[in-house]
Amino acid sequence: MTDQPANPATPEAATPTTPAPTTPAPTTPAIAALEAAGIPFAIVRTEIARSAEESARLQGVPLGSLLRSILVRRAADSFLFVLVPGGRRFNWPKLRALLGTNRLTLPTEEEAKAETGYARGAITPFGARRAWPVIADASIEGLEVVAIGGGARGVNVHLAPEDLVAATGAQVVDITIPEELAPEAPVG
Repeated sequence: MTDQPANPATPEAATPTTPAPTTPAPTTPAIAALEAAGIPFAIVRTEIARSAEESARLQGVPLGSLLRSILVRRAADSFLFVLVPGGRRFNWPKLRALLGTNRLTLPTEEEAKAETGYARGAITPFGARRAWPVIADASIEGLEVVAIGGGARGVNVHLAPEDLVAATGAQVVDITIPEELAPEAPVG
């Protein structure tokens, strides 16, 4: 495991100074779970992004390597994580057909936090309160690295897609479609 800022600053000139005391970066349940699993990963800390595109840029990864973890309810007390690459959205009919159900919903923000232990924007299957099933979109296959939330806003984990699948037991299936681009506003 490595912990690194996304864009490390380089000093303009070397000047002799007394090093500032360092404290270890705070950990999260997600990072602790990955360490316990022995999965190779890197922690990338960034400022909190306002969009998937900004997050990918701050982390130095292609948009399609950035995974959003979405908690989906299949029944009153049954959930699953759906990992959706940036620039894509999951297709409800595909997901319903895969799960053999006609009804799926998204939990409220409070319900999602109660089930995962994470606030919206920081949800990840790693270190969640319960090990719900994971479905990852097939577009992650063949990628060199994926970036997924590390359990806190601005904390990201980079790892090989194969390691993500192995660590979560994810089912890898084609369940997304490209996000539609918003039409440009007319000029004039």
